[in-house]
Amino acid sequence: MYRKRFISSLPLAALLALGLASSTPDHADRSSAITSYIVQGTDYHELLAAVEAAGGEVTHELPVIDALGVRLTAEEVNVLKEYYPALRLHANAVAEAAARKQKERAPVEATSDPEPEPTTDEVPGDAFSHYPALIGADRLHAQGITGNGVGVAVIDSGIYTGPGLSGNTNGKFRIKAAYDARTDRLTTGSYNKRRGYSGMEEFDNDDSGHGSHVASAGFNSKLSNAGKYNGIAPDVDLVSVKVFDAEGRGTYADVIRGVQWAIDNAATWNIRVINMSLSAAPQSHYWEDPLNQAVMAAWDAGIVVVASAGNTGPEAQTIGVPGNVPYVITVGAMTDNDTPADPTDDRLARFSSAGPTFEGFVKPEVVAPGGHIMAAMEGDSQIALTHPEFYNGASFFSMSGTSQAAAIVSGIAALVLQAEPGLTPDQVKCKIMSSARPALDDDGTLAYSIFQQGAGLANAHDAVYASNYDCANNGLDVKADLDGSMHFGGPANQNEEDDFYLMDMDGYLWRNGGVSGQGYLWSNGYLWRNGYLWSAGYLWTNSVNADGYLWRNSFAESSGYLWRNGYLWSNGYLWRNSEIASINSWVEQE
Repeated sequence: MYRKRFISSLPLAALLALGLASSTPDHADRSSAITSYIVQGTDYHELLAAVEAAGGEVTHELPVIDALGVRLTAEEVNVLKEYYPALRLHANAVAEAAARKQKERAPVEATSDPEPEPTTDEVPGDAFSHYPALIGADRLHAQGITGNGVGVAVIDSGIYTGPGLSGNTNGKFRIKAAYDARTDRLTTGSYNKRRGYSGMEEFDNDDSGHGSHVASAGFNSKLSNAGKYNGIAPDVDLVSVKVFDAEGRGTYADVIRGVQWAIDNAATWNIRVINMSLSAAPQSHYWEDPLNQAVMAAWDAGIVVVASAGNTGPEAQTIGVPGNVPYVITVGAMTDNDTPADPTDDRLARFSSAGPTFEGFVKPEVVAPGGHIMAAMEGDSQIALTHPEFYNGASFFSMSGTSQAAAIVSGIAALVLQAEPGLTPDQVKCKIMSSARPALDDDGTLAYSIFQQGAGLANAHDAVYASNYDCANNGLDVKADLDGSMHFGGPANQNEEDDFYLMDMDGYLWRNGGVSGQGYLWSNGYLWRNGYLWSAGYLWTNSVNADGYLWRNSFAESSGYLWRNGYLWSNGYLWRNSEIASINSWVEQE
């Protein structure tokens, strides 16, 4: 149920009395001056009436955050600011193209081999399937834990019906729905052996290739010659939520509408997990960001949200939106250094974004394989055409990024939920974090800061069988965060030497630096420096309970809780830059 907050504002009658609606120019006259915004109010219906009275054009209805996507002229913006000062305006996009550029297919010479059609044949090569084994997912597959019955919404650029994506391990069609949030259009599909696929052809599913690659990394059902599945949870039901174009860019309003649709349709498709392999630079506190509010609403609705940390590391405080939401599972990337059989040279990926967040929370929660991940995408998608050198045959391409790492952890979440369907999102997060394996130096100390690796390398097998349930998000209250009555800060802080530390963990210090090229083993234990054990209950996912580190009604009650390098925004209610979310679709291979 969407929340409704009532704060007094100028009555709508005052706007109407001024004749503002009737004086607004028509769309043709004002098209060159139009800017797209997300306008957020105190009550959804009052907001809708106010925007229409001011002459704005509503493009997106976003009741999940009491907001609208709106096209406004500068004059209409000033009207809303003057007569409805309680409204919050967020720039949605720099400009809107007249028409989306259609995908151009690469020419095929007569002497070239045709692109292989999807078949039920095994994908050749053992290397395709090494990362499910790296995190212990193959052991679960052998036990029949494959994600069966769990719905996963992939909010991305779409999913094409390629090898290992359209069907589960039994060949049953499993893309239950494809929703295009940009056009607000839903398509459901099915498969018949005689007629083939029906319904899904109405969608040009994935112009970019990113969404397909992400979905394949997490959920591909094809077998390699080694007899291993190429995805972490090969039997999940997939729901494609398309929010990005061929270039991997989309507006906040489209992404929020995609999240809202997933919440609204969670019961229909049993959506238990949302994968968000996307990132945007933070422009405000986590609770003020409209996309983050939608993500928190999904968490509150019982959906596990997994987000990529971002590909702007290794410096500190580079976690993007929505990965900076304290509730969700944020995932960084590690790489096996192109030697999957040799764990001694595994390391953190240099591009993997690091915490803490500006509110002091430790991020990412875990890391997962994100270097040179082999997964499927359509051969004429934008990424495939731009980087043909990374084609590996059978529609498989190699890509690196925290996007792929997030999808792998989404697969782990699906495996956990198949094993225990009654778990809450907090409990799933606890099981994944408490079973992760940190990278350690030879002397047993952490090889990387917890602001870089979180709890360590996620392990699917251990997460499913972990006995910890109540170790995540303690002290936080997502409902209070959503209704604005309370906001939270984490345990991280920064000293006068600009070093980051945990206020509850004496002796833990991280001097912001790069990522070593040295390899480290991922410990089989859960021992942290200074003797802190997960089993003993030390949890940095908790909020700080001390006075001065709790925000109420968006105001910091202590002037002492500020990063020395500064992170305050000059205007928290009107974002300075037009905001476009990005899927960070390409980084150099690691």
